[in-house]
Amino acid sequence: MIEAATTSRSRWVNINTLLGVFWLVAALVFLFYLVPNHIDEAPMVDNPMQSPRWLPSVAGWLVAALSLALILEGCLRPPQPDQSEAGSESAAPRRWLLMLAGLGAYWLLFEPLGAIAAGILGTLLLFAAHPVRKPWLYLLAIALPWLVSLLFIHVLNVPLPSGTLWD
Repeated sequence: MIEAATTSRSRWVNINTLLGVFWLVAALVFLFYLVPNHIDEAPMVDNPMQSPRWLPSVAGWLVAALSLALILEGCLRPPQPDQSEAGSESAAPRRWLLMLAGLGAYWLLFEPLGAIAAGILGTLLLFAAHPVRKPWLYLLAIALPWLVSLLFIHVLNVPLPSGTLWD
């Protein structure tokens, strides 16, 4: 009886489920407390997408949906300890340094290189920190920052720097 309780509890008590619950609570607090109480609604808006609450609400609902998916994945497919991670303790400092280099490159080179080039460089460094086994996935390091920047520039009309080095 104790073994059955231990195995059923360990099925849902894992890092994916706990992180999913944390992000779900954070998203719900954001959606039902922060957005309504701290973002003022414009009195006259022609389109609901022009409201200052629209984008934060969409982002909050996306985080809530993804956290529910993470909870479900944690319950249905709990993460298994990987044998390849047993010897990765020696790679931990290199991984941390590459992740910090990716953050630093994006943060410090955002204005000089521009949003797209800094995003590509930062994403490539993050991909190098976590060994990506399929080379074609590195194309995502180019495509994702480019698509996100184009979305911000042309759809959301958010001006992003094009880079002072290129001027």
